[in-house]
Amino acid sequence: MRFALLGSGSRGNATVVSAGDTTILLDCGFSGREAQRRMSQLDLCPSQIDAILVTHEHGDHVSGVGVLSRRFNLPVWMTRGCASRAKVGEIPRLHLFSTAEKIVIGQLSIYAVATQHDSAEPCHFIIDDGQDCLGLLSDSGEVTASMANSYARCSTMVLEANYDPQMLSYGPYPASLKARVAGRYGHLSNEQTAQYLLQRNRAGVTALKKLVLGHISEKNNSLEKVRAAIEPVLAEITDCYYAQQSEVLGWLNVR
Repeated sequence: MRFALLGSGSRGNATVVSAGDTTILLDCGFSGREAQRRMSQLDLCPSQIDAILVTHEHGDHVSGVGVLSRRFNLPVWMTRGCASRAKVGEIPRLHLFSTAEKIVIGQLSIYAVATQHDSAEPCHFIIDDGQDCLGLLSDSGEVTASMANSYARCSTMVLEANYDPQMLSYGPYPASLKARVAGRYGHLSNEQTAQYLLQRNRAGVTALKKLVLGHISEKNNSLEKVRAAIEPVLAEITDCYYAQQSEVLGWLNVR
């Protein structure tokens, strides 16, 4: 199993996961044209995608979902809450799911994990190809004990490190937006992510061999701040990567 990020941040998110002859797209917060341009850097065409799975209805995760679905006749999976609010137009091949269900698409088993975000029935995903597990977690104001337990079996993760608290406090956002970002249903700070990783290391669960840090705010964070918070708590065996808003993070193997 391998994966790549078309981009990650408040202006657009999309992740591709592939195993054998199965390829899925998790979210698409880019325009259809921009998504295709970024996919081409991975030698991938939208027609090769077997399904799109959506975490929640915010524009930076769904703005290209509708057009790709209609243009390439792609099935789309959403929670019922997400489908009730997502502004994606008509989806001819819409599938609804709950976080209690396992979704099987080709060679991949997908498990939805409920998250803490200010949207309708948000979730993120654990992808299992029968050998390894890839966990993805962003757009959540906290990592609950239940969430941590779900991700304990993942050897590779894509994990949010959205903001530095001090930069957010002194940054350009209005007070209401600052409160939203830092709230229980907002995003994970560098420190929250570091604390989760530290607790994971101490819990003796599946060793985290590969980590991608994403959804890094361009206004309220920096790579230097993320590295300073996260790298001291990483296990020696963990390879760490940083996803950017403007660049594709190329194919990485899950191990």
